[in-house]
Amino acid sequence: MACCTHCSAPLRPNNRNCEYCGVRNDVDLHGRVSYSSVEAESDRHCPNCEIPLETIDLKIAGKFYIERCRTCHGLFFDTGEVEELLEHSVSHNNHINHDLLTSVSKDRYKILENIKYRKCPVCQSFMARRNFGHRSGVIIDRCPKHGVWMDSGELIHLLEWKKAGGQILHDKVQSQKTKKPAPDMRSLLSDEPHRYGSRLDRRSSGPPDLEELVGDAFSSLMKGIFG
Repeated sequence: MACCTHCSAPLRPNNRNCEYCGVRNDVDLHGRVSYSSVEAESDRHCPNCEIPLETIDLKIAGKFYIERCRTCHGLFFDTGEVEELLEHSVSHNNHINHDLLTSVSKDRYKILENIKYRKCPVCQSFMARRNFGHRSGVIIDRCPKHGVWMDSGELIHLLEWKKAGGQILHDKVQSQKTKKPAPDMRSLLSDEPHRYGSRLDRRSSGPPDLEELVGDAFSSLMKGIFG
């Protein structure tokens, strides 16, 4: 269980605001992943707070840049980066703890959360809500062209899911569906390759695939509804 960095009181699952002292905590990165700030204000904007995101380096396998909001502590990952982070942050596990998986999903699932469609920090198109992995209980916001947005607390949820064997269960389910060998980590969201280097250099290229076309149509529909 995460604790408040100010008063050490326990924090409720997926909750960054301490009920005792009122401090807003960075529950995703504090004490779990070391990072350093690379750029105070990037050209990408927080879909919640509408302010410039800062670029940080998680220092995984060399340079590993993601965006982070200083206010709400949400995180933006380019395509493939969430899977890469999970692979480096959670040790190899060959056991599926079904009871723990059920407990993780039940305790952390945001059952009372109001559904909200957010705009991509890069292109400002509405992102699609998509479940991450089998039985993870995490609904991420995904732009088919640029990446994934995760609210504060959701990364910890995924770390606990993988520790409980969620990744193994997901691979087995996918393998049974396709009758092929277990898929790679990156099949959780996309088959697009992971790209390292400058954030400005890591952009999707080439002709759009079917998923991108559907994503564009969805964004256009949402823009017509919400403006």
